[in-house]
Amino acid sequence: MSAESSYSVRVPRGYRVGAWEIVEPIASGAFGSVYAARCAEPAEGLPAEAALKFLPTGTQTPRQLRHLRELAERETELLRRLRRPRLIRMYEALTVDDAGRPGLDGATVLVLERAEGSLDQLLDRLSARRGAPADHAVAVPGGPSLVAQICEGVAHLHHAGWVHGDLKPANVLLMADGSVRLADFNLAAELDGTHAYSPAFTTSDYSPPELLWAEVGERGHQTRPTADIWAFGILAHLVLTGSPPFPGANPTARREAVQRYAKGRDELRLSPELPDVWRQIVTDCLAPTHADRAPHSAQSLLRRVEAAAGAARSPRLPRLKPRRGPHPAVLWSLLAVAAVSLTTAGLLALREPAPQGYARCDQGDVCFFTRPDGQGEMCAWYEYDDDWVGGIVTCDWAKTTRPRSAFNNGYVGDPHHDVRLFREAGRKTPFGCVQELQKVNFPDPGGLVIRSHEWVRSC
Repeated sequence: MSAESSYSVRVPRGYRVGAWEIVEPIASGAFGSVYAARCAEPAEGLPAEAALKFLPTGTQTPRQLRHLRELAERETELLRRLRRPRLIRMYEALTVDDAGRPGLDGATVLVLERAEGSLDQLLDRLSARRGAPADHAVAVPGGPSLVAQICEGVAHLHHAGWVHGDLKPANVLLMADGSVRLADFNLAAELDGTHAYSPAFTTSDYSPPELLWAEVGERGHQTRPTADIWAFGILAHLVLTGSPPFPGANPTARREAVQRYAKGRDELRLSPELPDVWRQIVTDCLAPTHADRAPHSAQSLLRRVEAAAGAARSPRLPRLKPRRGPHPAVLWSLLAVAAVSLTTAGLLALREPAPQGYARCDQGDVCFFTRPDGQGEMCAWYEYDDDWVGGIVTCDWAKTTRPRSAFNNGYVGDPHHDVRLFREAGRKTPFGCVQELQKVNFPDPGGLVIRSHEWVRSC
């Protein structure tokens, strides 16, 4: 049986979706399948290759259709509104109109940043290489840095008012440069006050005690950010020690161990392999109740985790990206009406126009461009960076090309809203500053020599 035959959404090689041509399958889950694709119609703002996530919305019962649409809307909405270094990037969202293929007709397609693999795959490879059992993880080299990046991603989400809801190794993606992205936001939920509501699906090994036996209401599970804190504690223990914090040869046994711990019948017994500097962090994350975990927000944990990992602090946290275009519920209606009016034979894709020029720079970022007036390639930061070509968020073209224009699209009211520029790495030799909301062309025909920058109160 071929790998594709087990995929929840089966897409043949060579299939065209908008500008994209399917190359090969990557992964599949209960609610979608991911395929590698190449860009057959190069356009500004689109990479040469990407990962296409197909979320089925057709050939289902009305109840299934509503459920699948809700999952697709959750992920699309979050990715439209949040574009941060630790969250997987979405380039565009398409809708398939192909009556000749009922299994694909109506599917939502998310065009995502291509990753090298997942933490889950890395753990499996490490276990196999060292002769460990297939279900037993092995400590990850460079684990502290990896854990710090995961925590940063969780902090990004929580600061923006979202709960991931399914934080686990399969949803931690590893990029070619060794950095980490969080992905798979089908179960993500936006907070409404102190709570959020997500579909009643959980991965038991990463679910806190209160969700393992929770009642499910009409709106789904009632969840809070502390559910992600618990999952992060499990992940940190797994990456740093090579084993889960709760004993058991299978998920059922580990779930029973969590139950005994939550009811006070067993103590939390962390691995002796866990370094002392991490022990209290993981203990706080795995407090048995929501109330006990609530004092430990993702933002406060990030500072502790970065100190333990020796990572640089992130001075600026992202804010919620404003909506562009209609609300998702309205968007689905518009797409449905548009699909009826399309009469062209074969495959069609509905695409939102891509932002152009300075409009590509998200609110809260400072962006630099290879050409005047916000044209050409762009690099964007929401925080400072000590070294454009070797820092936390790198700018590949900066190795050979000097920026010709910039846009400081910072937030009004943020005390650090202007951007100071430096000629050298490490924020040495300051020479200029870009004020908040300023768009500037650099006068030198060859562009300015800029190597690092920082957010400051005033130029």
